[in-house]
Amino acid sequence: MKKQAYVDLGFACVDTDRQKRRGFPEVIFCQKKTKEDIVKIARELARDPGAPLLLTHLDPRFFGFLKARIKDLRYDKKARAAYRRGRRAGRQATGEVLIVTAGTSDIPVAEEAALTLELMGVGVRRLYDVGVAGVHRIMDKKDLLRKASVVIVVAGMEGALASLVSGLVRCPVVAVPTSCGYGSSFEGLAALLTMLNSCSPGIAVMNIDNGFGAGYFAGLVSRR
Repeated sequence: MKKQAYVDLGFACVDTDRQKRRGFPEVIFCQKKTKEDIVKIARELARDPGAPLLLTHLDPRFFGFLKARIKDLRYDKKARAAYRRGRRAGRQATGEVLIVTAGTSDIPVAEEAALTLELMGVGVRRLYDVGVAGVHRIMDKKDLLRKASVVIVVAGMEGALASLVSGLVRCPVVAVPTSCGYGSSFEGLAALLTMLNSCSPGIAVMNIDNGFGAGYFAGLVSRR
């Protein structure tokens, strides 16, 4: 009989087989979970010392409680995530992922993507605050853009930067709309619709503020 590939905690079924299937373990999305529930899930995933552990959207007030119960756990303030690095090297990535933001307000989402990639064993380079309001800033970095194996573009407001970058590079572009913007940005919906309606091909669009999703997708592309 095949061994059960998850652990049923009653309130959660922890997918302990995901590292083998996907090359990266289940990630804990902490928003609206209690710290007690988070630590129970994390303990199951932490049983494999070779696998990384990632907890996204974690309230920093919970970190002290978790750190006392999960060995080697750290907190990244910019990414708003807790993590533990794995001991095993993952699948070798080819090339480097470049993460680009339109503004400094987009950096927390970008750093969530960067942390995800680093835990996946993928090289990361950052290019921040180069939005279309000063388009010369991104045009000055065309050589850097063209060296990347994947580019992640993180932008709020109207979200136009993803289309501009996609028109300059040969590699896939992962676009992440953020909830940064004035009233009519509708907490990222305006940027999301701009990215979905881009006339530049080769763009994969994530959900609003989903830095983890962007990092994970870019990591899978890089590792193949």
